[in-house]
Amino acid sequence: MARGGFPGMMGGANMQQLARQAQKLQQQMTKMQEELDAREFEATSGGGMVTAKVNGKREVLSISIKPEAVDPDDVEMLEDMVMAAVNEALRSAAETVEREMGKLTGGMGMPGLF
Repeated sequence: MARGGFPGMMGGANMQQLARQAQKLQQQMTKMQEELDAREFEATSGGGMVTAKVNGKREVLSISIKPEAVDPDDVEMLEDMVMAAVNEALRSAAETVEREMGKLTGGMGMPGLF
């Protein structure tokens, strides 16, 4: 065994450098997460009849429905259009967050960080 440590372990100076790099990465990730949380994502369905807007925190910010989309005899179709628009906006937000954070982590999965 190497003197004063474990075999294959880096020296103290390298560990400090690694710790600084990890801290810098964490700061960058925190900043990017805040920016992505504030970012807005929008999707439409029904040929633009329904629009949903969400943020990067996956919160629904607004839903717009054109009056001509409201048919009292077919409420189910309107429900489907709302659901489709919301789901697409949420999917877009999730994909963007994953892609942007992946740029910082080099594509390494880091579960539990977001």
